[in-house]
Amino acid sequence: MTTFNLVVQSPALASDLIEQAAALSEASGVQRLSTTAARLLQVNASPASRAELLAWGESRSVDTAFIAAGSRLTDCKILAMDMDSTLINIECIDEIAAFGGVKEQVASITEAAMRGEIKDFSDSLTRRVAFLKGLSLEVLQQVYDHKLKLNPGAEQLVNTAQQAGLKVLLVSGGFTFFTEKLKARLKLDAAHANILAHEQGVLTGKVNGQILDAQGKADTLTAFAQSLGAQAQQIIAIGDGANDLKMLGLAGYSVAYRAKPVVRAQAGYALNFAGLDGVLNWFED
Repeated sequence: MTTFNLVVQSPALASDLIEQAAALSEASGVQRLSTTAARLLQVNASPASRAELLAWGESRSVDTAFIAAGSRLTDCKILAMDMDSTLINIECIDEIAAFGGVKEQVASITEAAMRGEIKDFSDSLTRRVAFLKGLSLEVLQQVYDHKLKLNPGAEQLVNTAQQAGLKVLLVSGGFTFFTEKLKARLKLDAAHANILAHEQGVLTGKVNGQILDAQGKADTLTAFAQSLGAQAQQIIAIGDGANDLKMLGLAGYSVAYRAKPVVRAQAGYALNFAGLDGVLNWFED
């Protein structure tokens, strides 16, 4: 029978919150990991206990994760991540659209797609990219230089994962202009995204080649995993939108990061309050 620990995390994890979680989970002991995290040992991991702790955490801005005791990051082989609003702080297409004065129109489609209200991602992307027609390629560089930031904990997560031997895959329904820059900046092992078509330095309002949609993301991760001989339990996948669900479904550690409700409901784990490096606290090595 698997023994579970409970990792609790919050930007301000007060001692009384740890005590509450320990009592609710019937923990046999507590390990304080940092000012923002603690591991509660040998907890009650029944469905009822999990539901109770999840509700408790959401009401107190605390992330909770039931993790099999002895789980090690070095036992994993892959860290797969979405880009927009996961690895980075923005939806790149919305910020590109802002330069053309059409951010509101594009962002409304983005939001609906992320919530899962638009089932055909390819159609939603085609509609959004059409709004970008006529914009200079220089706009993309301005977005990268002035709008794009890594989300909290991103560099620490990537660096530590790679030090532990994991290969890091960035797979995005966004654009190669940004994924390639991030790949070089963070020394990622692979990056896949969509290619914005352009002529003479101006966007045409189209995408070159087949659109990387939800199935495309899943297929990319599947191929990457096969090339490394990685099983599901050796994969950590992180995303925030409906377009990530098929990819997340392939991972033993499926993580919803600041995610839409449809994603939180289906992912195995969630980071609603901790940074991306919160993943590292789940492991005991």
